Amino acid sequence: MPSRLRSLAGVALLACGLLTACTSPSGTTINLYISPENNLQTVVDRCNTAAGGRYRIVYNKLPRDADGQREQMVRRLAAGDSSLDILGLDVTWVPEFAEAGWIDEWTGADKAAATRDVLPGPLATAQWDGKLYGATKNTNVQLLWYDDRVTPKPPSTFDDMMRQAQQLNTAGKPHQVLFTGAQYEGLVVFYNTLVASAGGHILSDDGKSVVMDAGAVNALALLKTLTTTGITNASLSNQKEDQVRQSFQRGEGAFELNWPYVYASYGHEKPQELNHLKWTRYPSVVPGTPSRVTIGGYNLAISTYSPHKPEAFEAALCLRNATSQKYQALEGGLPPSLASVYDDTTPLDPAKPFDAKANPTMASQFPMKADIRAALLNAAVRPLTPAYQTLSTVIAKVLSPPSDIDPQATADELRAKLADALDSKGIVP
Repeated sequence: MPSRLRSLAGVALLACGLLTACTSPSGTTINLYISPENNLQTVVDRCNTAAGGRYRIVYNKLPRDADGQREQMVRRLAAGDSSLDILGLDVTWVPEFAEAGWIDEWTGADKAAATRDVLPGPLATAQWDGKLYGATKNTNVQLLWYDDRVTPKPPSTFDDMMRQAQQLNTAGKPHQVLFTGAQYEGLVVFYNTLVASAGGHILSDDGKSVVMDAGAVNALALLKTLTTTGITNASLSNQKEDQVRQSFQRGEGAFELNWPYVYASYGHEKPQELNHLKWTRYPSVVPGTPSRVTIGGYNLAISTYSPHKPEAFEAALCLRNATSQKYQALEGGLPPSLASVYDDTTPLDPAKPFDAKANPTMASQFPMKADIRAALLNAAVRPLTPAYQTLSTVIAKVLSPPSDIDPQATADELRAKLADALDSKGIVP
């Protein structure tokens, strides 16, 4: 914050101390637009208290689905709407919004604060063309979930997992490998993880050309094998994250590849069996080489058209500081992007005694934190390009259903269609 604004803020705080009630002297409202989150309003309220009346953050909830969120913001920003201040961006949107000139670069002290203590994987999602355009709010990586009554020892590779699934099937036990196979972003995320874990690339590092190398072809071959050997769900082509979660909870699968939120859901719906729900890192595609799992999460960006940028940058930093990220991890299951939160040993309310339910710690409420952090150290990002939305639609269309994949032919089709998408040719399917 500039020194002049800090001085004004001090005057405002002094005035507030002399009055029985106090509101923002300038009536400044900072509009936050982001997806609905159960516990985010509490974070907003805390940051408003910290602001001391200098501004007030208003939490505006976007649609639940990612496409709806992006569409609403894109339309309003394209029209130069100045009522948007802080934008909650899915990690795939930063290049598009930055290239369009809709969000401001983070610089100086704001940049230093936004990058301090951030794990490398999440930080990469907030950057474009060598510049920082977002402050990491939370991150996400998928894990392998299993029931120790069905699978006492989890597989370390995809080959091991498929072998175990076939043996369980022969024995008449739950055996399915459950993952997001519907024609949408979840299938793209799964394929991107296979590609990165195989050492491959879909696009060049600068996002300007299509690569589709041997690793990408090998990932197609693995996806084909996985879905044609009788070990996936009959509804695979319609399954998104929550359908996958529900299938596993019904006892249909031996292995679930999904986000960490499934732990809290399982504990809520099947608390008596939670001690049997286990997890580990994603299986390796190449034996001896750790998997590289596609990263998720949200970044906070500042609209180019915001009339209150100093306050917006300050507010965004508060919304994603260590206290805020710890609260949302413990109450909402959102993996933090800050390394220090993973090391935090204090309860949610440090002034009160530890209680596993009422006042948990990261260790009690987020027991998978070590595996999440390890995965984040070499996580894979989705192809970085302003055209990602179009590319994602093309990839999901070509890969669906996965059982129809012909590795080399499908790679050639993807190479041609993705090149057209980068050149803005053709019609989005």
